[in-house]
Amino acid sequence: MLKQILSRLPRKALKAEAGDLGRADAGTPRSGGGSPGSRPNSAKKTSLVFPTNAAVGVEPSAAFKDVSISEKLNLFVSKLNLCCTVFDFDDPSRNSTEKDVKRQTLVELVDFVASGPPRFTEPVIAAMCKMCATNLFRVFPPNYRSSSLGGENDDDEPTFDPAWPHLQLVYDLLLKFVTSSCLDAKVAKKYIDHSFILRLLDLFDTEDPREREWLKTVLHRIYGKFMVHRPFIRKSISNVFYRFMFEAERNNGIAEMLEIFGSVISGFALPLKEEHKIFLFRALIPLHKPKSVGVYFQQLSFCVTQFIEKEPKLASSVIKGLLRFWPITNSQKEVLFLGELEEILEAINMVEFQKIMVPLFWRIGCCINSFHFQVAERALFLWNNDQIVNLIAHNRQVLIPVLFPAIERNAQSHWNQAVLNLTLNVRNMLSEMDDDLFLACHDRFKEEDNRISQETKRRKEKWEHLEKEASLQPVTGNTAVLVTPFATSITC
Repeated sequence: MLKQILSRLPRKALKAEAGDLGRADAGTPRSGGGSPGSRPNSAKKTSLVFPTNAAVGVEPSAAFKDVSISEKLNLFVSKLNLCCTVFDFDDPSRNSTEKDVKRQTLVELVDFVASGPPRFTEPVIAAMCKMCATNLFRVFPPNYRSSSLGGENDDDEPTFDPAWPHLQLVYDLLLKFVTSSCLDAKVAKKYIDHSFILRLLDLFDTEDPREREWLKTVLHRIYGKFMVHRPFIRKSISNVFYRFMFEAERNNGIAEMLEIFGSVISGFALPLKEEHKIFLFRALIPLHKPKSVGVYFQQLSFCVTQFIEKEPKLASSVIKGLLRFWPITNSQKEVLFLGELEEILEAINMVEFQKIMVPLFWRIGCCINSFHFQVAERALFLWNNDQIVNLIAHNRQVLIPVLFPAIERNAQSHWNQAVLNLTLNVRNMLSEMDDDLFLACHDRFKEEDNRISQETKRRKEKWEHLEKEASLQPVTGNTAVLVTPFATSITC
């Protein structure tokens, strides 16, 4: 009798197991088609949507309101595991049911984290980081644009990721998770580690501006919450800048990274550490050199001025760096540089100004004489700033002799009427500062102009004499033949 009872138990267990599997299969949503031939594929796809590693005893399809408080985190992990499946969005009609299930699950996860859940345990943090890594960390397709430098005049439209409906929810979930008071940074730092941060930085190269905005916010919140990672984040961003300047010359996320640094710099303690000064001179100042500087110039200029506001002694060194990378042949960059110079000069003190005023205003004089009217106009607009006029007035004995030749040449021969009018206004301002010095500079300029004219005349006469002597010599053998200047003259 006992043997008969025991022989029946396995069959009952198998029967119950088969019944459970049947019910689970009946409750599983299927993809698109309902034809018999498509059922094996549908079952395979369904097994991906509902993975087997869900938390034991908790169905991922359940709602958070339908489970007890003790089971909420288990359900949270189950739903995270459900969202680890990545779909192909190149074909909108493919896996449409599964995509909608995943989107709805992500919405539930975002709402749960925002509602103030229980304190996140280590398995929950691990599952969360795994889901984010699976969905976010990917290799971008190669860029087939004709220009490989991504300059500010690049008119190509940015590429928008077709998977953005899911990606946006994942970013929103990650942001709320990182900023949640239920997350213990001491536990989470084992999962949101250096590798995780480096892969986040790689994503900044995406062409989708929406994703870069989310990345900027997420990385900034990680910097704020995980103090232990702050030096590593600063160093890693510096390395991205170095690769951009000296190797790739293309990165779509430079502006966003600089924006993060703009708020980071404002929190630096005084006096500034040597590490921060090295970043200024080795990363921020050389970032003025790339051709595509116009894309991120506003954020770069803000970072530089933040440093100077923190420590005004850096102003003269920063201006020397700008003069070193001054764009001689790029008029649009010159206009940008002049704008940044004005911001720096507004914050500079007299001691630092006197260290660099001669080379600085020699360069400004060259800009005043520029044939590009926007460059000349922007340089002359500096005299609309009372702080700059005050600096010039206090150092007029040195600066008026430096500026006068450029001002006088413009007043005599510049082609643009607006620039000519501005030049005359500046000329009058310099005259009012010190009339005796102005007249002395005028006399010196006339003497120098006469000397240059006489030198040019003597050189011309000497060449004419040589040409005349050469024309009287007979042409024999390999003797060079003098070509008339009319046949080779080039007008610049």
